[in-house]
Parts: sequence; structure tokens; C-alpha cells
Amino acid sequence: MPHSWGVIADSLQFAESDAPPASGLDRARQILRHTFGHADFRGLQAEVIGEMLAGRDALAVLPTGGGKSVCYQIPAMMRAGVGLVISPLIALMADQVAGLEQSGVAAARLDSDASLDQRSAVWRRMEAGELDLLYLSPEGLMQGAMLERLARHPIALIAIDEAHCVSQWGHDFRPEYRMLGRLAELFPGIPRLAVTATADARTREDIRQALNLQGAREFVASFARPELRLSAERKQGRGDKRVLELVKARPGRSGVVYCGSRDGADRLADALKGEGVPAFAYHAGLDRKTRAERLIRFMEADEAVIVATIAFGMGVDKPDVRYVIHADPPPAIEAYWQEIGRAGRDGEPAEGITLYSSSDMAWALRRIDQREAPEEVKRGQTRKLRQLYALLDGVSCRAAGVRRYFGEDAVQSCGQCDNCLDPPQSLDATVPAQKALAAAHRLGGRVGRARIVDHLIGKTKDPSPAEAALSTFGIGRELDAKGWRDLIDQLLFEGLLREDPNDGRPLIGLGDGEAVREVYRGTRKLQLRKAAPAAAARQRRRGREEAALPPQSQPLFEALRAWRRQAAADQGVPPYVIFQDRTLAEIALFRPATLTDLALANGVGQSKLDHYGAAVLKVVREN
Repeated sequence: MPHSWGVIADSLQFAESDAPPASGLDRARQILRHTFGHADFRGLQAEVIGEMLAGRDALAVLPTGGGKSVCYQIPAMMRAGVGLVISPLIALMADQVAGLEQSGVAAARLDSDASLDQRSAVWRRMEAGELDLLYLSPEGLMQGAMLERLARHPIALIAIDEAHCVSQWGHDFRPEYRMLGRLAELFPGIPRLAVTATADARTREDIRQALNLQGAREFVASFARPELRLSAERKQGRGDKRVLELVKARPGRSGVVYCGSRDGADRLADALKGEGVPAFAYHAGLDRKTRAERLIRFMEADEAVIVATIAFGMGVDKPDVRYVIHADPPPAIEAYWQEIGRAGRDGEPAEGITLYSSSDMAWALRRIDQREAPEEVKRGQTRKLRQLYALLDGVSCRAAGVRRYFGEDAVQSCGQCDNCLDPPQSLDATVPAQKALAAAHRLGGRVGRARIVDHLIGKTKDPSPAEAALSTFGIGRELDAKGWRDLIDQLLFEGLLREDPNDGRPLIGLGDGEAVREVYRGTRKLQLRKAAPAAAARQRRRGREEAALPPQSQPLFEALRAWRRQAAADQGVPPYVIFQDRTLAEIALFRPATLTDLALANGVGQSKLDHYGAAVLKVVREN
């Protein structure tokens, strides 16, 4: 085997117990330190690795940035044969392979971008036993010729990344992932690991069934991301102006702005560029070459904003994204948490900001209704959508709400989301809600929200005698027009009202019948969220705060970033695969004078010490 630690596999004798010998994990820790430059495993990593070393299947749900890849990379380096990693995106495969090569690990990928010569070179390395890890797409793996050729080589393990894609209950179902259930019979006795960052209990069970992992041990880590500050606010119009404000308040940082459409991504990217922001759009409407060029620019930049459709970003491992803004919300809490999780992967403070409106939800509901899917699946997707909007429009801790959604118990408030820092005021709106529901009922679902508001406050222009005679006409003067619009939005979020698109002229009618009756009877209470004007300004001020690095260390940090930028350009790789910002910050803070001192920095493994140590120490001496 190619890696210096590969010979370990020949000498390990694993007992038929629930845990591998301690020496196995001890040696895994040595690889972690020597190759990847980390002192010890985090969270559930050691337990998952132990299961792989023992040759058993597993399902692991670890948060974004929680080190899922180490759980299969290190066992693949220790076990005899090559580790197969199934990944859904070429960008993700390229990113991981580049990072592994920088750390001195023998890794390669076979994807549609590879030339015939490149593919031949990969197979030569396979046949010579010179590979530890091989990355493939699900479609590429399950081709007959590929399976036949792989069957001639020893396989260390099979890792299925982004495993939620196999589940129709997940937020990003991909039919091609269902083929992977055959791997159990095609490679009997080879341990398989399914990993994902977001899967609720039902999705996890579907992953087990689809991938034939019924007997696999399940590892579910906490979904806490303490480095993330979450906030959400109701959108005014399309929200473009607010997105510009948020981005401009965060200069000098990398960010992702998610849009629900290609036109929206193009429009916002152009608006940001017009304000001097280094921004560009990314979506499936662009040709492949343009997408690839823009992705490379984003991945390599210290400061850039990519404005992308919702599908962008899964598995893109850029550690220094400082904020994610949803200009349009995703379809479920799973998607929300994964996309927000693009920020702060280096463990440093980052933000997740979401703009939302009832129009966004109505559009998402129409998309669900138009899909060719079983009614049971559509009902599940609708439920997940409403759960997301309840989280966004709620008044309690956002991070705690996400963690409870994924099944965590005894969750404490995060103390740093917008709802924790500035608890929103609310008023009992049960009686106004009864009036709004009654008005929608009496108007027969034939009018839009503006007409309902005018009806409630008695300002309908030229009402018909029949409308003026209704008991609900003019009974809502306790709220102004904005208050009624906010309440109608909330009733839509909770499914008490529904919106018929009506060819672009939406009509409002009653929603879930039993829930509406509960409100009428007073057994279901409604709290109306009151806007807090100062909250947005405080959020913008927080966005300007710099990472905690002493002023005297900042010049060296910037000098190290400049050196890294040039070193990355010389090699044609993203800067962060050389060293992440947190590693450079640690070096700038402690100013190592020798290679021995530098080796103690988090993220400095032996290969990187050999390649870059002298250059880094030179930068330190000169600054």
C-alpha cells in the first residue's frame, strides 16, 4: 500500500468484539497527527473509525464541518486495498482529492471531466497498489464495466457521502443513489459507511432500507454549531435591497447568497458587482466551463461572493465562508441546515441569515404540488416546508429549534441568534386571527390579501351591498394594515390560510379545517410577532466585527495569507488546501521560530511541514 501507515493493516488482528483493539485507534490517531496535523479525534469520529477498522457497516450523521471525511479516509489508509468514496458532485471530489494530495495521501478520482490519459493513469496506480482512496460518482460506479474492473482489486471499504440523497424523504433525493443498495451483494464482506450532515429519524430509516444497512450501527452527533449566528427576517418585496445591505456590511469576506431561481441569481450578482462587490452568479443555466471557472475563482479567493441557486454548494469544502444569506428560503430544515452549514467550516464565527415571505412559501407549495411523486411524499414535503417557516417566523431560539427537529433532547438556547439576543415582542392575536379566518371564509376565497385587509378595517373601495352587510366588514380596527398583513402571513405559514396562485393573482381561502376550528374554539392560541426595528441594525453591526486576533498579530496574519495566495496560484489549487485561516491565525499568534514549533500548530501535518515549513518560517521572521 502506498501510505507509510498502510503496513499497519497487515499486523492488526481484530477481535470479534464491539470495539477494535486500542492499538488500532492509537495508530489511527498517529495518522491523524502525522498526516492531517490534528491532535485528536472530535466528537464521534473515533467510534465511527473503530467500526470501520473492525470491518462493520455504519451510518453516521455528523454536522457540517464535523470531520465526516476523516471517518473513512483514515480507515481506508489502514485497511488493505483501496477505499471507494461515492460522491454526488465533481467539485466535491476534486476538492477532497486536492486536499488529500497536499497532505501526502494517495488519492484519485474518476469522473466525466477526466481525460482518457488521466483515467488510464488512475488504473495504472490501482493495479500497482499505489492508491488509498478512489472517488467516484454513483452513476460512474454502477456501470457494468466499472464494477467488473473494480472487482479485480482489493477493496478496503466503501463510503457513501451525502447519503441523504438516497432517501425520498430527504431534501435532495437523487434516484441514481438508489442503485447503491446493490453494493452489499456486489462487494460482500466489505464494510460500508453511509455519511451525511442532515437526516431526521425517518430519513435515516430510509437510508438503512435503501442501502441494505439494516444491521449497521448508527452514530448521530449533536447538530450544535456554536460558531454560527442565526437570524431571519421577513422579506420586503423581492428582498434584493436588503441582500445588498447585508453583503456590503461584510466587506473583505467570502460569502454565499442562495437564490430560488437562475434569473434571481443573475440579477443579484449584477447588482452586487454594480456596488463594487466581487460577486458572480453560479447556476445550471451557465455552460459547464463557465461554472467550473467561477467555482475555482470562489474557492481560491479570500474575498468573493457567489450568488447561486439552491442546489449549489453541497459538499463544497471552502472553510473560510463567513456568511450564508438565503435571499429565498430552501424547502426544508434539512436543506436549511446543510446550506447554512457552508459557513464557518473552519470553526471560526460565521453567520446564517434568511429572508422569507409568505409568497416564497406559496411558490414552494406550488412546486411540491406540480411534482410527479406519490401523495404521501408530497404531504411529507409540505409538512417539512411548514416546519421550516414556523422556525423562521418563530420567537424562540433558532439553533435550539433545529436541534430539537433532528431529535435532540434537553437542548439549551444558543444565546447568540437574533431571537436570543433581542427576544421579539409578541401579542395574543387569537381574536384577530379568528376575525381574519372568518373574513376569508365569508369572502369565499374569491379575493386576495389586500382586499381582506381592506375588508377587515372597513376601507374597501366601493364595497358591494352584500360585502358591506357581512358581519366581518370593518371589525378589525384594532390593527393597522401592516399588522393585518403580518397576521395573514403568519396564518399562511401555519397552514390556517392557503393561497391559490390563480394565474398570478393569488386568492386567499381557509386552510386546514381542523386547525381552523381549533382557533375558532379558542383551544389553539396565536401569538403575533411584533417587529423590532433595532434588531436589524444590531445584526449589521455584528457582521462588521473582526475575528478575535490581537492587533499586533494582524500584519503577520495578512502576510501569511499573501504568501499562501501565491503558493496556491503557483500550484493551481485553492489556498485553504495549503493551510486554513485558523492555522495561519495560530501561527501569527504564537510566531513559531523552528520547524518543531511549527509542527505543533493545528493543521500542520508532516507533508505540509516538509513542503511549506521553511517558507512559513521565513514569512514569520520577516514580519
